[in-house]
Amino acid sequence: MRKLLTTYLAPYRAQLLVVIVLLTVQAVANLYLPNLNADIINNGVVKGNIGYIARTGVLMLGVTLLLAVAAIAATFFASRTAMAFGRDVRGAVFRRVLDFSAVETNHFGAPSLITRNTNDVQQVQMVIVMALTVMILAPIMAVGGVFMALREDVPLSSLLVVIIPVMALVIGTLVARAMPLFRSMQKKIDRINQVMRENLSGIRVIRAFVRTEHEERRFDDANADLTETSLRVNRLFALMIPSLFAILNLSTVAILWFGGLRINNGEMPIGNLLAFLQYVMQILFSVMMATVMFVMVPRAAASAERIQQVLDLEGTICDPETPVMIAEPEGRVEFRNVEFRYPGAQEPVLRDVSFVAEPGKTTAIVGSTGSGKSTVVNLIPRFYDATGGSVLLDDVDVRDLRQEDLWHAVGIVPQQAFLFSGTVASNLRYGSDDATDEDLWHALSIAQGQQFVSEMPGGLEAPIDQGGTNVSGGQRQRLAIARALVKRPRVYIFDDSFSALDFKTDSMLRAALREETTDATVLIVAQRVGTVLNADQIVVLDAGAVVGVGTHPELMETCETYREIVFSQLTAEEAA
Repeated sequence: MRKLLTTYLAPYRAQLLVVIVLLTVQAVANLYLPNLNADIINNGVVKGNIGYIARTGVLMLGVTLLLAVAAIAATFFASRTAMAFGRDVRGAVFRRVLDFSAVETNHFGAPSLITRNTNDVQQVQMVIVMALTVMILAPIMAVGGVFMALREDVPLSSLLVVIIPVMALVIGTLVARAMPLFRSMQKKIDRINQVMRENLSGIRVIRAFVRTEHEERRFDDANADLTETSLRVNRLFALMIPSLFAILNLSTVAILWFGGLRINNGEMPIGNLLAFLQYVMQILFSVMMATVMFVMVPRAAASAERIQQVLDLEGTICDPETPVMIAEPEGRVEFRNVEFRYPGAQEPVLRDVSFVAEPGKTTAIVGSTGSGKSTVVNLIPRFYDATGGSVLLDDVDVRDLRQEDLWHAVGIVPQQAFLFSGTVASNLRYGSDDATDEDLWHALSIAQGQQFVSEMPGGLEAPIDQGGTNVSGGQRQRLAIARALVKRPRVYIFDDSFSALDFKTDSMLRAALREETTDATVLIVAQRVGTVLNADQIVVLDAGAVVGVGTHPELMETCETYREIVFSQLTAEEAA
């Protein structure tokens, strides 16, 4: 937690100094008021001096006004600093997550990353607000209260030697037992988020398989688990406030008892006893205020630890120290003896994969399910890095390029076409902010989406829900393809991007695509053989290895795996 606070509060040193000064003024004013009150009783009430009472009363009102102004200003600057801290940490976590590869993202999991950037940051932010208003004020009040109590009466102050250690023992015991529970709570919030995300994303599957009651039970289990842990924490701290108030009240009785004896013996003025009692109350209330912090700090410390884990994790895929620049990329992609295995896997997913995809030509990648087709194309934009061999763009290893330069050269349409909330135009301009409406309509016409977009209310300004849930699967795929076309990259990657299209639309789209991408490299991953029959080159994968490279006629003669795939979908006449 210290590292997080040191790093992200450093830019706000000036505001922190202002808060400390204001809180010091507030504490001094608080400590001065009982002294004035004692003077009024000893020198005004007891002696019947009305003028002294009036003068001291006006001074007390002035001190009270100063205290109020300092308290309001300190709270304002403390809240402003804490909110700025939260903003900076959320931004830092978000930027770090954007730099993560799929390996790091899978390490934490999406639900946990969301919790860390929302609930965890909020926990730390709340503690900072409390720290800047309570944690700074409490020690000043406690130390100042002890000094002023000693100043009023030293023998009576010996009661503090018993009172304060007892309070510290109660607080320390409860905090020590609460810390593990707070860590557990954050993990269980992750679990709640995970179940909720799965239910929202898979609502159609849940209904189709009549698993609503099962999912309700699963959520109830996660919810009940979190509730039980929260109750354990609350039961623990439910003991704290009664215990502290018991100590406070018993302390008041003890002070009045022994103070009354001293007044009766003429060893202490009555005003001093009242002032002493106020100082002791300030000391004990300071300890109780600090207790509120102790309740929050363990949970915030657990949250800060989780945030720091994200910030400290270095991505496995990063830019080289001295990147190579390709002035004008041509788009030639080469796989040279590539091997890849997922982290922790015993067997590689890809083995000795070698082929070249030339500019101006279409290279198709086919194979059975699980043969590694998508993994191959994911290595080009460095979603993963090859664990052996090399992937080259224009004879330069992609690991020697800046990721941003590489991504500028590559346009990818993934298997699951994802659209962002906004409009059709904002989604299509995602790859090129400068694209004109004419460019968007041109891309839509190639992607066979012009007709349905023109029929949507608003056309290009028609709203799109998050994930594109208000359009069909085929429309979503065509919009994703149009988005890649608007970018005009040197390398196009279509990862099974035509699966939701009917045969006619698929054929028309590929014909228009060939005319549009005459000078670019096109890689198509497909399950449907009809999509790749006319490709300039077909790469056949089987169990992660290349078992054939060539055109459709060549592979029909030389590659048994390819023939099996073709004949599983087409008749002999159609294949010919």
